[in-house]
Amino acid sequence: MTWRPKAAPRPTTSGAAGFTLIEMIVVLAIMAFALVLIVGYKPPWSRGFEIRTTAAEIAAHLRLARSEAIATNRPIAFELDLRRHRYRAGMAPPRPLPAELALRLLTIGGQRENADVGAIRFNPDGSSTGGRIVLADGSQRVAVGVDWLTGRVTIADVR
Repeated sequence: MTWRPKAAPRPTTSGAAGFTLIEMIVVLAIMAFALVLIVGYKPPWSRGFEIRTTAAEIAAHLRLARSEAIATNRPIAFELDLRRHRYRAGMAPPRPLPAELALRLLTIGGQRENADVGAIRFNPDGSSTGGRIVLADGSQRVAVGVDWLTGRVTIADVR
């Protein structure tokens, strides 16, 4: 017979392992507070950001109209309706512009339908009739320009 030492007695726990009700309530309250902060967060709104975003959107659609004219080998017009605050590139549906922005279009006389509607036309060789669209909001003004010879579209602040 071999001798084996007796195992040490296991310590007894006075309570069950786990979290107390108060700890659970505190964790749930912290999670609810974090959820309220995340859901209620709105990025800071800026008029300057809106005018620049709109100018970039118009420039992108002008470039799209130029690309379409080159690809399809036919003239494509970018039409701007100043009264209704909307524009259309080629045969695409009209897209709205923010109503609070003041719009001005400078283009050649042959591209003006009337005082409120005008166009910048892109030719199959990439050139255009040229023009400038000015967006204004209070003290800030941004111009989207189209070079007549190259059809290049640029965005610049107007002083």
